[in-house]
Amino acid sequence: MEHISIYSGDRVISRVMVERTVAALEPCLERYQHVFTVMDANVAMNCPAAMQIAEIMNRKGAPGKLIDASEEDKSMDTVMDICGWMLDNGADRDALVLAVGGGITSDMVGFAASIYKRGVRFAYVPTTLLAQVDAAIGGKTGVNFERYKNMLGLVRQPEFTYVCPEVLESLPHREFVAGVAEMLKTFMIEDNGNYQKAVDVLSEMLQGYSILPPESAADYWTDCVSAYSEELLYLISEAVKVKAGVVSRDQYERGERRKLNLGHTFAHAIETLAQREERDISHGEAVAMGLVLAARLSDRVFRGDMDTPTALEGSVAIDLCDCGLYPECPFTIEQMAEIMAKDKKAEGGKVHFVLLNEIGDVTTYALTVDEVVKLLK
Repeated sequence: MEHISIYSGDRVISRVMVERTVAALEPCLERYQHVFTVMDANVAMNCPAAMQIAEIMNRKGAPGKLIDASEEDKSMDTVMDICGWMLDNGADRDALVLAVGGGITSDMVGFAASIYKRGVRFAYVPTTLLAQVDAAIGGKTGVNFERYKNMLGLVRQPEFTYVCPEVLESLPHREFVAGVAEMLKTFMIEDNGNYQKAVDVLSEMLQGYSILPPESAADYWTDCVSAYSEELLYLISEAVKVKAGVVSRDQYERGERRKLNLGHTFAHAIETLAQREERDISHGEAVAMGLVLAARLSDRVFRGDMDTPTALEGSVAIDLCDCGLYPECPFTIEQMAEIMAKDKKAEGGKVHFVLLNEIGDVTTYALTVDEVVKLLK
């Protein structure tokens, strides 16, 4: 097992445990007497590894709760329901609440644990690639409010996050590639030679899947994720190290941590518009679209490249397509403008956009939404 620490100064405030299978979760829980488990109902039904986790929890005598983890359910109502269940089951200040599911699950359970009795301990077992490389790392918790993404929340670190590729074997292909967008985003911020490695591995995985008929593709994909478990273990670990390092240096997003929002100001606007129009666009798919728009904006701000597409934009779009993502945004920049202006990170009428000098080198750049609209029209 590899332990990756998140620091506040010299003090370790959270750990990410990277392991091949779920089996080693049990010893991680030995020191916690009172464990309460909240699991995504969809994970419980469709992920074989979740059965192993349930057996571990049964041996611990840990009460369990299933929740619906969707953007529609990512609300204070669900958080209050979790808190009520904890109260009904006698959760005290010494409780550890274990969240098993994707990023929506960890966001809501972390938030609930943070406000229940003014804060109890919590930990995560992320079951999606997106959560393993991004959502479950770094301590951000929260819910949507008034149809805006993650508008209510706080930063509080989990006791630990347990990451293993075994849980990804039952993850549908579309959900897997949604996590690919976050992985590639991470390596765009800090490369260490891993961006091209990730593109090569992930595009190679896709090649066999893309030519199969639907009735054969699902079984192939499960076997493919299993066959590439070592490569995935390495890439996930490297992505976690990047994010853990950034969070350790800037836990509360006063500076460097803003870099992790590469593509996300656009992505959150895309998600809000998609929800309004009842379009089926996942967070990862919106991030892929946001990365392409960020690349275009970077070229136009830094290099005066007004071509459509710009050079960097075209390169990023090709890499994302090779990895199974199709990052063409269905909305105009004018449609996104109103939502970006209300971005929770906006300050003094300007939004801190993260722009690419090149792959592996990004910087934050404050622009008004009107300036962005003019550059991207």
